[in-house]
Amino acid sequence: MAKMMGLLGKKMGMTRMYSATGVAVAVTVIEAGPCVVLQKKTKAKEGYNAIQVGFGRKKETRMNRAEIGHVKAAGQGGFYHIQEFRVTDPESYQLGQKVGLADLLSVGDLVDVRARSKGRGFQGVVKRHGFRGGRATHGSMFHRAPGSIGCSAWPSRVVKGKKMPGHMGNQTTSKKNCMVIDVRPEQNVLVLKGGIPGAKQELIQIYKKS
Repeated sequence: MAKMMGLLGKKMGMTRMYSATGVAVAVTVIEAGPCVVLQKKTKAKEGYNAIQVGFGRKKETRMNRAEIGHVKAAGQGGFYHIQEFRVTDPESYQLGQKVGLADLLSVGDLVDVRARSKGRGFQGVVKRHGFRGGRATHGSMFHRAPGSIGCSAWPSRVVKGKKMPGHMGNQTTSKKNCMVIDVRPEQNVLVLKGGIPGAKQELIQIYKKS
């Protein structure tokens, strides 16, 4: 069977592991899969080769009729998260088949991960963009303000994309080239080196580097 290029998971949190030399390494623990194949897409019909997978069991009582009909062929119930991943040969998969870590990753592999970052609410320019701010001395009157933002002559407006205060976080972001430290297929546990975007229980999209 051709290997999938991606998998869905859930961020469990962070901890540390020790290398062979005794060095502590910060790691992120992810519950990755198993994902169930719900649909196959081929180049002849849809224009590209991919499979659609589901992750996170969902009770039928919480599904509408369209959702029930969509997952009926797989015969594995409903799912909260549905995602497509490109594959070279969709026909090598069967509807209802479970795909897990053993079908995708091994220790030492590099992966890209995507997730929704933590929401920080409305923030100023110092926290949001890393501005230095003004002097902290008495009477300065300029501490964490953004400073001048407009143009007095041409073009006489605030330029689009100007770094200003505003909503921070809560957006889809990626981290590339994360190293796989440990893989435990029997427990559906994936351990990646370093931190990744998102809070605990956040949905994680894992893409294997080709």
